[in-house]
Amino acid sequence: MITISVSGCKSKDMSKDTSWRMISETSCEDQIMDFKTANADWELLDDFDENFNTEEYNAISENGFKSVRDYPLSTFAVDVDTASYSNIRRMINDGAEIVPDAVRIEEMVNYFKYDYKKPTGDVPFSVTTELSDCPWNEDAKLLLIGLQAKDIDLDNRPSSNLVFLIDVSGSMDGPDRLPLMQKAFIMLTENLNENDRVSIVTYAGADDVLLDGVRGNETMKIVEAVEDLYAGGSTAGAQGINRAYELAEKNYIKEGNNRIILATDGDLNVGVSSEGELTRLVKKKKKSGVYLSVLGFGAGNIKDNKMEALADNGNGNYSYIDSLLEAKKVLVDEMGGTLFTVADDVKLQVEFNPTFLKGYRLIGYENRLLNAEDFDDDTKDAGEIGAGHRVTALYELVATDSKQKVVESNLKYQSESELSDSDEWLTINIRYKEPTRDTSQLLS
Repeated sequence: MITISVSGCKSKDMSKDTSWRMISETSCEDQIMDFKTANADWELLDDFDENFNTEEYNAISENGFKSVRDYPLSTFAVDVDTASYSNIRRMINDGAEIVPDAVRIEEMVNYFKYDYKKPTGDVPFSVTTELSDCPWNEDAKLLLIGLQAKDIDLDNRPSSNLVFLIDVSGSMDGPDRLPLMQKAFIMLTENLNENDRVSIVTYAGADDVLLDGVRGNETMKIVEAVEDLYAGGSTAGAQGINRAYELAEKNYIKEGNNRIILATDGDLNVGVSSEGELTRLVKKKKKSGVYLSVLGFGAGNIKDNKMEALADNGNGNYSYIDSLLEAKKVLVDEMGGTLFTVADDVKLQVEFNPTFLKGYRLIGYENRLLNAEDFDDDTKDAGEIGAGHRVTALYELVATDSKQKVVESNLKYQSESELSDSDEWLTINIRYKEPTRDTSQLLS
């Protein structure tokens, strides 16, 4: 029982009053309760909002229709992240209001499996296209572009050099955070072998190395290190990221899978902590050939914008873990896609023929759009595809004979007579790099 006596007032039994809640001043679950001091007396603030929410998301401006005459090329980077779907599911299950900017349509679509044809030959993925009536717009068609990456035999997979970078700050205290994270890493550990290497770095107020390049079959040593973790302190994430890259480079496996798996709620608040600073840090570090994937945990204070930026700029993927089943899906059932990259910097560019189409709208991928000239620029970063991954892109197409109007510019130097006489509606071009290569290949 905790009792506080305030001058001039009766003693207060806090164990019987749920309006009183305290946390360690080193915890950044971010001040469930504030106290202030006046003349050495403690004063209780009764107006605390238990639904206080500090989650952060990047703003999304939904793609609109574009004129084919004005913008004949549509270019974007692929995205295999699925965090949005499981995060939205968490909000629904909690009866919470859905945050509009948390809804990334491409991640909702790519969460599911589709029966696309498997790739053949030396190409890392196949391409499937379908054209149908649009179910929500009778004046438009719906174009599906599906990529299916090749699978790998997990029994003969490349060796992995993994660094578990684990956030153990105060904000990770809670059953849907550190305890769930521990179970997730234990499941992954049980699927490693003697050829793999595992390091563990934790960070709170400072970073700490628990394991350095132990063999993957030293299961009990890894499990014990994970199970002994506890949450507390501030969040110096940049220190942990730097240390994780150091260990990944130290234990680097040539032709292997070298990857940091960052598990966090994204609430970095000490040192380098802004989205821009973290992005620049990871962009610099990824040149080492080490990939960075992110597992998001928790609710109420997650920084989705930072976690997405870290994964996208670290050449990795971003998943949100809301349950043990989701952890199994990401780290066991889809282990190949999560850990083993088959194609880097994958870009799609669709050219539309104005003879047959007057407008189009890319559904989703708002934060993955590229300029037309970026398609042929191998220095421009794009998305990675892991083994067995599927990527789906949907376009809403407006044919020239459709009743739907599409705003276009009144061009002085372009006329119908200059249009191609091709009978094709569109052409799809794809660029990708083989892992660790600097030069892209064109698939058309």
